[in-house]
Amino acid sequence: MLTHILNIGSSMGNVTYMFLSTILVFVMTPGLAFFYGGLVQKKNSLTIMLQVFLAIGVVGLLWIFGGFSLVFGKDIGGVIGNPAQFFAFHNLLFDINHQYGAAIPFILFFMYQLMFAIITLPLMTGAAADRLTIGGWIKFLICWMILVYFPVAHWIWGGGFLEKMGFVDFAGGTVIHVSAAFTGLAAILYLGKRIEHNKNRQKPFNLGLVAVGAGLLLFGWFGFNAGGTLNASDKAAIIITNTAVASIAAMVLWTIIAYFNDGHKFSFTEPLVGAVAGLATITPASGYVKPSGALIIGLLSAIVCFACVKFADKMHWDDALDVWGVHGMGGLLGTVMIGCFADPVINSIHAGWHQIGIQLFGAVLVAVYAMIVTFVILYILDHITQIRTTKEQQIEGLDKTLLNQTYDGKED
Repeated sequence: MLTHILNIGSSMGNVTYMFLSTILVFVMTPGLAFFYGGLVQKKNSLTIMLQVFLAIGVVGLLWIFGGFSLVFGKDIGGVIGNPAQFFAFHNLLFDINHQYGAAIPFILFFMYQLMFAIITLPLMTGAAADRLTIGGWIKFLICWMILVYFPVAHWIWGGGFLEKMGFVDFAGGTVIHVSAAFTGLAAILYLGKRIEHNKNRQKPFNLGLVAVGAGLLLFGWFGFNAGGTLNASDKAAIIITNTAVASIAAMVLWTIIAYFNDGHKFSFTEPLVGAVAGLATITPASGYVKPSGALIIGLLSAIVCFACVKFADKMHWDDALDVWGVHGMGGLLGTVMIGCFADPVINSIHAGWHQIGIQLFGAVLVAVYAMIVTFVILYILDHITQIRTTKEQQIEGLDKTLLNQTYDGKED
């Protein structure tokens, strides 16, 4: 009797833990909207925030009607899941799925994974800011989720060929950050530069929005990483610690590097970007390394991601908000670092050259695949419909020309 009561208490604790983790990940989407909205020019702020928020509805419907099945349905050839298995909530209600959902209701696992799907492509809006119309963004979002996110997530998390090879990604360094950021890079190269693309003259218009957005991202990231345990356990405590340690280390070192790079001047935004770089980098490794490993990964993220941001500038890529350098290369770095710092005491993965090779192969494959498919999607959409913003729209402001509104709430 006592054992039964303890089991019930443990189960309810896990459910409550996953409720909170799901909410924390959801909070990151409006956080991203505020973060990006404050970083762009005032005349384009509402547009980029709307693009992020629209993903909640569009991706939500895709997830319900086939998306979840394509990721977590029965594996078909290592490439995709059975699209009908969980279509429109089929086989989800009142079910405990022990393959994916541990001891939590399977529909809660469905909701937790939905939050990851929602926030993925909005990450790239910061790279290709100001260059896609609202309609163009929605069309691209639908095509990209079906052709990139759902297959990639299945390869790595749903029993696909990369997972079978031994590739691991605890919370989305490759599934989310690499796929979205390299998609952003492809979009930048295809769509070209903005009319006004001088980053030195385009300072963040609202640092208050940036601060609120960054705060929500930092807050939500604990659920983003630690929720991957699917239960309230000792391992979850280690993951939360890893998340904090990597972010702390990256924030401090990034701030120091930026201070000397900017002529011995502090910046409000640089510590925030550094913290996000640390979080993006530790994300795939958070469930496989000890806090000491997370500390090293955080320090490396500051060095590597800062260098990649400067490299992108040197290459004259118009990555408006440094998404490729921070999220893309951070996610790739963290994915490979699993092979360097994975500890079997934390999880079953052993560090070594073999694991490094598998991790590097998987991350590069996803990056290349995302870029190629993005080029194809944009090329087709660009030739059958209007997806690009015009020179006149960019100069006058997308909020006014696309939304007939401004940040101040005025309408013409």
